[in-house]
Amino acid sequence: MVNRAVFLDRDGVLNANIERDGKQVAPTSLAEFRLLPGVVDAVTKLKAAGFTIVVVTNQPDVATGRTPLATVEAMHDLLREKMPLDAIKACFHTDKDNCACRKPLPGMLLEAARELDIDLGASFMVGDRWRDTQAGLAAGCRTIFVDYGHFQEGPHQPDRTVRSLPEAVSFIIECA
Repeated sequence: MVNRAVFLDRDGVLNANIERDGKQVAPTSLAEFRLLPGVVDAVTKLKAAGFTIVVVTNQPDVATGRTPLATVEAMHDLLREKMPLDAIKACFHTDKDNCACRKPLPGMLLEAARELDIDLGASFMVGDRWRDTQAGLAAGCRTIFVDYGHFQEGPHQPDRTVRSLPEAVSFIIECA
């Protein structure tokens, strides 16, 4: 059986970003890691609607030494504890590494599709950065951008723009 999936970026979609040096960035400690309002219910609704749920997240702070791998793993354990996730794919590289997994490249989505028998054309990518929507487009998914009004430096062509994951879920379920 081929599965429909919703790919979710982590920081800014499931959990709150923090502000550092005037920029919205990923939390670097478990104390800073806080789920956004409504995300647990939103993911539960997607799962109940029959979607495979995959988190796909760039975590370059591991490569740069800002965040220990054990801290990222603890954050992911918390997500698994709170939500019905099927997989979490994380890229620990920086842009300089030229890997295939770092968004905007679709490597994490393609890997999950192979492993979980996902029909990418029937799937969605939800993210709050241009890198997320570009990865979704490159994989053949429909894309949803969670817009917080922050400057986006890259190409930006989502299928839908929303203000939160719960709003995205309403759109996804309408389309299903």
